[in-house]
Amino acid sequence: MRSIKPLLLLAVLAVAALLWGRHSPEPSPQGTALPQNASVPRPAGGATNTLPSFLPPEAADTLRRIASGGPFQHRQDGVVFQNREHRLPAMPEGYYHEYTVDTPGLDYRGARRIITGGTPPQVYYYTDDHYRTFRPFEVSR
Repeated sequence: MRSIKPLLLLAVLAVAALLWGRHSPEPSPQGTALPQNASVPRPAGGATNTLPSFLPPEAADTLRRIASGGPFQHRQDGVVFQNREHRLPAMPEGYYHEYTVDTPGLDYRGARRIITGGTPPQVYYYTDDHYRTFRPFEVSR
């Protein structure tokens, strides 16, 4: 029985390593334009309907859903983001909320999120590496 335990442990570690590799961030396309009739908030100070270049095209749908209060595709969307790693400015519990930005081709949520701060949202952050790094961006109200 003792000789089986190391093999079992090795198998579990191999499976975990394979699953961990599936969560690699997707590269973000540059200069994503929105359709003319899009009702998504636009970058503050600009009259164009172009998202910041670091946001993927799927972020437009997420921003539309946030602006309209849903409906959301994932049950976790809209939950309080805890900021456990303290990578965002310190704020009271419940200030930050997270929303999924879909990644085409994945059958799970993936690593891309928009984090909002405030109710209604006043600050926005994007992460494509599952909360390791964040990029702030602004939208008009």
